[in-house]
Amino acid sequence: FSVGMTSVTRLCGTKSIPTVNGQFPGPRLDAREGDRLVVTVHNHMSRNVSFHWHGLRQLRNGWADGPAYITQCPVQPGQSYVYDFTVAGQRGTLWWHAHLSWLRVHLYGPLLILPGLGVPYPFAAPYKEVPIMFGEWFKADTESVISQALQTGAGPNVSDAYTFNGLPGPTYNCSSKDTYTLKVQPGRMYMLRLINSALNDELFFGIANHTLTVVEADANYVKPFTVSTLVISPGQTMNVLLTTSANPSSQAFAMAIAPYTNTQGTFDNTTAAAVLQYDATTAPSSAQNLPLPALPRYNDTNAVARFTSNFRSLASAQYPARVPRAVDRHVLFTVGLGTDPCPSNQTCQGPNGTKFAASINNNSFVRPRSALLEAHYQRRYAGVLMANFPTTPPHPFNYTGTPPNNTFVAHGTRVVPLKFNTSVELVMQGTAIQGAESHPLHMHGFNFFVVGQGFGNYDPINDPAKYNLVDPVERNTVSVPTAGWVAVRFLADNPGVWLMHCHFDVHLSWGLSMAWMVDDGPLPNQKMLPPPSDLPKC
Repeated sequence: FSVGMTSVTRLCGTKSIPTVNGQFPGPRLDAREGDRLVVTVHNHMSRNVSFHWHGLRQLRNGWADGPAYITQCPVQPGQSYVYDFTVAGQRGTLWWHAHLSWLRVHLYGPLLILPGLGVPYPFAAPYKEVPIMFGEWFKADTESVISQALQTGAGPNVSDAYTFNGLPGPTYNCSSKDTYTLKVQPGRMYMLRLINSALNDELFFGIANHTLTVVEADANYVKPFTVSTLVISPGQTMNVLLTTSANPSSQAFAMAIAPYTNTQGTFDNTTAAAVLQYDATTAPSSAQNLPLPALPRYNDTNAVARFTSNFRSLASAQYPARVPRAVDRHVLFTVGLGTDPCPSNQTCQGPNGTKFAASINNNSFVRPRSALLEAHYQRRYAGVLMANFPTTPPHPFNYTGTPPNNTFVAHGTRVVPLKFNTSVELVMQGTAIQGAESHPLHMHGFNFFVVGQGFGNYDPINDPAKYNLVDPVERNTVSVPTAGWVAVRFLADNPGVWLMHCHFDVHLSWGLSMAWMVDDGPLPNQKMLPPPSDLPKC
């Protein structure tokens, strides 16, 4: 991975963006279950960078996980670092992206893991597989966008376009020539490997006159179900089967993405289009006049809930759902926005003259100056982290009702310590502070089982009775429903320090994150690996 600046032109404007090997989006990595990957990063930029291999468990090997200041110091300008990791017990669509500030808006690519040699998919083999990454494009420099927002306390400026594999397409100025076209043959089955790499937006997706059969989520097989539109959150991946028509009514059909949001702020309310082109022998159709698929309205939470309720693990003999049945630790996180007081020497542009903030259990995460994983490995915690992250809300209130008068958040670099092999039930409760919205929560180092979800406030007496402990979906990123809650279970069988955060980068920048600090187990194969000799210094 040679990381440097490259000039790219979109929406009538040229700007210099960070790229890997001069490519945007970045290069596709292909591996097979059981493979060892060695990725050497050379940083030729004038600023720091680090890379996360999103969804890879990195067993005992947090050194390769990538979030800056959590598992490593970033790779400084002119420096290199080797990410050396094994893909164990995982197969499917994952992805890689930068994990520092907002750099992932340009630095991302697919990480595709095939099953072991000779191991079939648990569904009919597709004729062809196609990765499609959904992204966001800003005309402005995104590092300036977020640094200005953090300075003024306002919500940051929003993107100018959504993209298919880096291309905005015909609904935007100057972009007809930058249209993604998927060429297909009639009467064939294609597997689309969908990845939402957008910075701050959940997205609806559909293809006019076609249905999609979902077979995998976050590199975990699911019981197949068929829909005409789907919704996918930043950080999530989804494999869908598309069977093309034997006698298509047209040579071309539009594919489209558009946002799902309930934010009280501004958002990029545009629709991006791409082309599904039948019979590659004809010249590409102009997408200009193709009818777009009917996507739900931008704030249609019911459509999202209906879609989400379809997910079930395959839970077969070959792909069991190993849901923890007994729970050692019950944890309740409130997830949402808040505020910080305006410094006395400035005026702020957040709610009522404050600054926007975000928190879990009212703790807004403070990025440390050195890497948490090194502190944990050396057992030198003083001055780096506190192992007292609150596991219940410090001030209970009517979470999805009228917000409290005081919405100021606390700040700290806090973690939740867990003994090895602790089974955890985590309920994430959305709040209505500064408006109820959906939050895609991503967990590093683990998958979790989504055992329940609902609207309103979680009821610890009656809601657990409705849990699915038989075939709940297994994921690495789940959206806390708008004005609702989601319950997940996981087994803390991976020693290290693992970040958990909202995958909207604006909320991550405001502090919507925390970390789990998992102890070593007693056996040699339950202990963290030693750090690599080239681990970057802060």
